[in-house]
Amino acid sequence: MPYRSISDLPPSVRAHLPEHAQDIYRAAFNSAWAGYDDSDPAQHEETAHRVAWAAVKRRYRKQGDAWVER
Repeated sequence: MPYRSISDLPPSVRAHLPEHAQDIYRAAFNSAWAGYDDSDPAQHEETAHRVAWAAVKRRYRKQGDAWVER
């Protein structure tokens, strides 16, 4: 289930990440969704979320309760 816009992202992502990080998350999720072909749909989504978080963590780090750019 690729995300068409930031407003489609899960509330936990929208509530915690800055807008630019949300863009990174969405793009990475959508790319992973298209690129990975897991036979189990639940695993397919989990893999895409893991890839998206990894992409965010390459550019941002958590400082206290906030995500800040590296």
